[in-house]
Amino acid sequence: MSPDARPVLNVSKLVKRFGGFHALDGLSFHVAPGEILGLVGPNGSGKTTAINVISGLYAPDGGEVSFDGGSIGGLASHKLVHGGINRTFQVPKPFLSLTVRQNIQVALAYGRARSAPPSMAELLDEYRLREVAERPAADLNSAQQKMLDLTRALATRPRLLLLDELAAGLNPAELDWIAGRIKALAATGMAIIVVEHLMGFIEQITDRVIVLNAGKEIFEGKLAAAVRQREVIEVFLGGEHAA
Repeated sequence: MSPDARPVLNVSKLVKRFGGFHALDGLSFHVAPGEILGLVGPNGSGKTTAINVISGLYAPDGGEVSFDGGSIGGLASHKLVHGGINRTFQVPKPFLSLTVRQNIQVALAYGRARSAPPSMAELLDEYRLREVAERPAADLNSAQQKMLDLTRALATRPRLLLLDELAAGLNPAELDWIAGRIKALAATGMAIIVVEHLMGFIEQITDRVIVLNAGKEIFEGKLAAAVRQREVIEVFLGGEHAA
């Protein structure tokens, strides 16, 4: 990522309310092509809500979300997918009765990738799904369902990829492997936002992190610098990261 790269996504003073609760309360940040940005913070700090607004699941109640210079706040998710934004979910949401191959075929057929989409063979091989390609998604284990969720997103050739706790539940070898895959995606120019609780994984892959609390940013920069901030250590990352 070039430090002078123009941001592909700009979030400005974003507000999202649920009744009287402000899940996002004036949040601002950006991400550039080829950058991996981490959103970290305790449960309820607004990380997934931010992903949900950017991906079109929620409409913002204030502020602005712009992608490639155009406002996208409130646009439907399928329109954002066609425009170059896609995501994974904390709990994967495949079509359970369809096979792995059929799930990916749906994404390839309806994703409307602006550039040539990856091939079925490439996706199955790169994300270790070839051996289960003909099995229903319902029969997959948790890690395999996460990889299917990721491959379906990648089938649409996103320019902005939002990863919501993709690493949760993976073993150390799997974490190292998927970290390498995510960094390889960023190296192609894809902008990536990662929501994650595993700080070692975040440190391994991110260029920069935003630490959230109560829907607001309390830190922006390198994770190595964040963990030297006492407020971040004690409240958001846990005291075991003080060393």
